[in-house]
Amino acid sequence: MDEFEIRRSRMVTEQIQHRGITDTAVLEAMRAVPRHFFVPHELRENAYSDCPLPIGSGQTISQPYIVAYMTSLLNLKGDEKVLEVGTGSGYQAAILSLLAHQVHTTELIPQLSARSAETLRDLGYDNVIVHQSDGSLGWKPCAPYDAILVTASAPKVPAPLLEQLTPEGRLVLPVGGRGMQWIELWQQENGKWLPEEMLPVAFVPLRGAHGWQSWED
Repeated sequence: MDEFEIRRSRMVTEQIQHRGITDTAVLEAMRAVPRHFFVPHELRENAYSDCPLPIGSGQTISQPYIVAYMTSLLNLKGDEKVLEVGTGSGYQAAILSLLAHQVHTTELIPQLSARSAETLRDLGYDNVIVHQSDGSLGWKPCAPYDAILVTASAPKVPAPLLEQLTPEGRLVLPVGGRGMQWIELWQQENGKWLPEEMLPVAFVPLRGAHGWQSWED
């Protein structure tokens, strides 16, 4: 094992398993994906730290535990088509790619979209398709999805995302205002979409037609 593999193994054990994540497939995906390739070169020494890191354009790569936690809420079995809203560095998409059949991921910021697509391609995550688009609208051409994960905070759940889910699907996203939000899990119950508050978090804002027009809104 090289130094980064040792750090990655320690990250999974100390930051994720010790906080109660038990899904074996999620843990193995977190062990497998080289997180240090998804952060700026000057921050690679911090890639496996227990915190988010800046990736440019005012965006971040999420804390490893939060990536694992939100992924585990999707309850993926391997044959799903998944939509991620907010590609960012591409790291979350890489994790999802090992747990689902196909991943579509949207990124509003062109330079991040291009960089993440290149990173994912270079690392061989061939079942991930990156779209440069307003993710708050979902990605209708490939709907419906078995699961949707949003990696930025919305003021309320974007209606197009619920519309693009299968009836048995799951939507995981942070919802709330400036400073603190709650990760919500949306599922259908008796034909109606209902949320469950899971964990308090602090995410960057979701931009777009169904996101924040101003972070002070």
